[in-house]
Order: sequence, then C-alpha cells, then structure tokens
Amino acid sequence: MSNRIEEIEVYNLSEDFAGKIWNVVTGWDFFAKDTVGKQLVRAADSISANIAEGFGRYHYKENKNFCYHSRGSIIETKTWLYKATSRNLIDNETYKLLLQQLETIHLKLNIYIKFIGNIK
Repeated sequence: MSNRIEEIEVYNLSEDFAGKIWNVVTGWDFFAKDTVGKQLVRAADSISANIAEGFGRYHYKENKNFCYHSRGSIIETKTWLYKATSRNLIDNETYKLLLQQLETIHLKLNIYIKFIGNIK
C-alpha cells in the first residue's frame, strides 16, 4: 500500500466530488447556503477527510473505522442532495449526476475497506 494519500483513488474521487458540491452551493442565496448548503458541504467534505484521517493512522483497524465514518458521510450527503433537489436548489439533471458520482465513491470505498481488511 502506498504511503501517499494522493495515490488512493477513492480519496481523489471524493475530493473532486466535494469541489463540485462547493461550486454548486456557492451560487445559492444566503438562506439556502446557511441551512442546506452548510450541511451538504460539510457532509461531502467529511467523506475525503475521514479517508485521509484513517489513512494517516497507520493502523489498519483505525483506518477501517474512519472509512466507516466516511461511508456514513456518503449516506448523509445523499440525504442533503435529496433535500436540495426537493427544495428546488438543484435541478434533476445535476442531482442525478452528483448522485451517480457519489454512488461510484460508495462502491470504491467498500472495495477499499475490503482491501484494508485483508491486510495483516
């Protein structure tokens, strides 16, 4: 396993995703940013942040645990994306694109967790 977080695919995908979320939310009005926007950005940012923190622990069980936190953040992000769409802050096309990217991250994170679990 690499000693550089930048070489972990799921980390890079989640960083890219968080940047897209940021770009979407910055265009909203103050009330939308202050309520849904902050929560959505924090949840999306937390995906890669937890992957990075676990990676930096150098203990596989802790790394796996932080990946579970990251997985929880993926589900939270899905919830906030749904709320943003139902409140007409995100159009359906953008929602579907972001959700597809998030589901890819979810799949890759599960593969990464399985990989970590196999390391002894």
